[in-house]
Amino acid sequence: MGRVTDEDAGGPEEVWRAPAAGPPDLNLLRTFLAVHRSGSFTAAAHLLGVSQPTVTTQIRVLERQLGRELFQRLPRGVAPVPYADELAARVAAPLDALAGVTRAGDPGADPDEPVHLAGPAELLCARALPALAPLVRSGVRLRVATGLTDRLLAELRAGRHDLVIATTRPRGRALTAVPLMDEEFVLVAAPGWAERIGGAERLRSTGPAVLHGVPLVSYAEDLPIARRYWRHVFGRRLTGQAALTVPDLRGVLAAVVGGAGFTVLPRYLCQDELASGALVPLHEPEDPPINTGYLVQRPGSPAGTHLTRVRDRLLEAARDW
Repeated sequence: MGRVTDEDAGGPEEVWRAPAAGPPDLNLLRTFLAVHRSGSFTAAAHLLGVSQPTVTTQIRVLERQLGRELFQRLPRGVAPVPYADELAARVAAPLDALAGVTRAGDPGADPDEPVHLAGPAELLCARALPALAPLVRSGVRLRVATGLTDRLLAELRAGRHDLVIATTRPRGRALTAVPLMDEEFVLVAAPGWAERIGGAERLRSTGPAVLHGVPLVSYAEDLPIARRYWRHVFGRRLTGQAALTVPDLRGVLAAVVGGAGFTVLPRYLCQDELASGALVPLHEPEDPPINTGYLVQRPGSPAGTHLTRVRDRLLEAARDW
């Protein structure tokens, strides 16, 4: 059996005695499930409120009891072996139910602690926070963080967030994800640039070459949204560099409204500018690129009433997004 370590294992281990032979101790299974869900001994220790050496020791004891290796070491964190996935599927629901009973019976527990929500800044500001404002007025406490999906999902696994609005479906079975909304991407520019290139009709007949010489505005150097639009709509690779990058799509929107050039934006973010004429769609393909956003929750996260209300409100409001 392989020896399991974590990225920061190796310090002095706390004294922890193994239970007698027999069914695995519930504390061992609880520690195992925390490691399986978080993908890291260190993150699991944070979730459980114990030291990382304690987690390492408990996993080793459980492996000895089961006679099986449970995790393989990665450059960052650990990965479960297939048997660990099977074990997690068997014990997750009972342990989560038991944890819920334990919390409900704890007179010192706060069922309505702040809800930690994270997601893209633009979507949170334009859609999620206005929808959640009535809950805040009624007493719900929110703590909001912004960032890119990959980082936020890693932090969710580590217990830093309760809910994450993700722009991609998370991999693996450790997180629960439900579709939240579809966002359509639209190619836009200010009216002056649209007139200079001959409008949407010329772009449709001539192709994207008419945009050569028009500055491209993007939120990142690798042009992720624009590249996807080019591949999906025009069937070709987008070449060139951005004239302006702003790490916030609201900044991209403001710059393009001001005449900086053209860009690709989610329609929800620029629908008011399209309606007013401040922006003009440069192309209206029959099959525009669509991206599905997901509401992601870590299994086993505290089931407080505030968390439930925030989750349900987001799912309800997203029907109109």
